[in-house]
Amino acid sequence: MSRSKPSTEPKTPKGSAVPPPTAERVIKKYPNRRLYDTTSSSYITLAQVRELVMSREHFAVRDAKTGEDLTRSILLQIILEEEAGGSPMFTEAMLSNIIRFYGHAMQGFMGSYLEKNIQSFMEIQAKLADQSKGLTPEMWSQFLTMQSPLMQGVMGNYLEQSKNMFLQMQEQMNRQTEQMWGAFGLKR
Repeated sequence: MSRSKPSTEPKTPKGSAVPPPTAERVIKKYPNRRLYDTTSSSYITLAQVRELVMSREHFAVRDAKTGEDLTRSILLQIILEEEAGGSPMFTEAMLSNIIRFYGHAMQGFMGSYLEKNIQSFMEIQAKLADQSKGLTPEMWSQFLTMQSPLMQGVMGNYLEQSKNMFLQMQEQMNRQTEQMWGAFGLKR
């Protein structure tokens, strides 16, 4: 009579094995522009990559030959498709202003500034969604009717705070630059 080894895998209350922690999902991009999901062992579309983003899955897109990280490039491609899809988020003026920051002394700060602002906006959105959970369909309809002026007020205040934060950051950089020049005995 042979004995089987006891399992060393942790068990859930129902007795099934706990799945291992999820590692980074790797998607390989081939020269023919096809994307191969190594987790599902299948080719996927850009729309499916967008679904991964929407479901907050952590993934990386790598060049199949070189291993180079292409994640940012694929994310920008998704944004481009969304922008071309009929209801763009960015105006031409905004895109032009973003382009103007490349090569500018403030380029390094612009990315973190935008990231913090989007994170703050998402937090506001989450709070509004949380507060609206108990609304009936009639109340929801009234809320949506009032939303435009309300959101304009909320966003106006938020944007004013954001602008002030950016101006403070710019002032601080100017002071630090003046101090640095002063340390070298140079005056502006």
